[in-house]
Order: sequence, then structure tokens, then C-alpha cells
Amino acid sequence: MTSKGLSAQNISCQNCSLSQLCLPYSLDSDSLSKLDDIIERHKPLHKRDRLFSAADKLQCLFAVRSGSFKSFTINQDGEEQITGFHLPGDLIGFDAIHEQQHQTYADALETSMVCKIPYTILDDLGVQIPALRQQMMRLMSAEITADKRLHNVINNKSAEQRVATFIATLANRFGERGLSARQFRLSMTRAEIGNYLGLTVETVSRLMNRLQNDALIDIDGKFIHILDAAKLAALAQQNRDSPCKLT
Repeated sequence: MTSKGLSAQNISCQNCSLSQLCLPYSLDSDSLSKLDDIIERHKPLHKRDRLFSAADKLQCLFAVRSGSFKSFTINQDGEEQITGFHLPGDLIGFDAIHEQQHQTYADALETSMVCKIPYTILDDLGVQIPALRQQMMRLMSAEITADKRLHNVINNKSAEQRVATFIATLANRFGERGLSARQFRLSMTRAEIGNYLGLTVETVSRLMNRLQNDALIDIDGKFIHILDAAKLAALAQQNRDSPCKLT
């Protein structure tokens, strides 16, 4: 058996622990096999490796198997604006569907692996498998919702509430993946978190230290330990004009 055959045997949608978050969700075994046939398991990407660039022609969607990525735009002054962080089970590349070319860049934040899903074949397969098309629509809807949520966070929350929301949301996302929602490692830098939330790196560092001093979280380098999930969630749910603050 070839190495490719061994890889396909050992790594498939059928035995992937992230299938409930990705395209295979709700597919039967026959449909899973058809989807597996078109997926390419990509070689590892290392930190700062680029998955795709803005203006690249749409060829594939990418499902994150391990590691993490950031998506971002670059303005005329060469400044980066981060638009999202992607964890295992997330699909990257929906931004390219409308104009058939990517609108953002995507870089690995750490050593990561993806599954490449040729879009044209996937689109044709979606006609044959309604559940697959429904899942694609669900994932695209989730991405739109996340974009609107970020807009709400930046416009309606204080700096402290933004940081609390980011940490609480990240914890929930890790929990959805069967990982610890209490203790996790940040693959992104504080400068990248600040860029995403519209804050300076100094503000992010100061507010994370405040959350630690208030015993909501504990910080050890890039590791976060949530000490009081209820208070963190309550702070995250507040808006800038909330009548009271946590003590």
C-alpha cells in the first residue's frame, strides 16, 4: 500500500473527532465516503506559513485539522487587520465564494494541518447530497454571525468587556472541541488579540492582568486558567452602558 493510501486509511472523515464541527456533520456513511474521496490531506504548515492570500483564485476550502490560523486584511499602508482566529474543525475560505477569489489572507499561528476540499467538486457534490449543502450553509451562516458578533463587541463593549468576551468565547470554542474550557494555551500574541479587538497591546496586557488580580483568570505565559467562569461570562455579557460592574 502506498503512503498516500496509508494516510487516507488512517485519516478520514469517518474517524475524525472534529466531524461534528465540520462538513461531515449529519452525513451517512455513503455520503462520508464520497466526501472523503475529494479531500486532500495537506502537509503541515508552520508558524507564519501562508495558506492563501487576498486575490488568490478560489480553488479550495480548508478544514483545520490541528493547530490554528488567523485571517486578516492588509490596508494600503501595509497594516494588518485581523478578522478571525480559526481552530480545529473550522472551515476557512468562505470569503472567496462571492467573487471567486479570496478577500483575506490566512496564516498559521503554529504548526498546523488542514484538509483541502476542492470547491468546484464540493459544489457539485452538494447537489447530490442535500445534507452536505445544508451543512455548508450552516457553516457560512455561523461565520456571518461571528462577524456581526465581533462588530457588536467592538462597538458596544468597554475594553475590559472585550477582553473578557474574547477569553470566554475562546474557552467555549475549546469546550466544543472536547478540549478543556478551563485551561488552554493562546496561540495568538497579545498584539494580535489587541488588533482583533481594536485595542493596543498595552491595554490587552493591562486588562488581562486586571482579570488575574480579580481572580477571574490565572496567567502563566501563554497559558490561561479560568478560575471563575461565571464571573467571566457575566462580565463578557455586559455592554458598555451596563448599570453595574462586577466587584
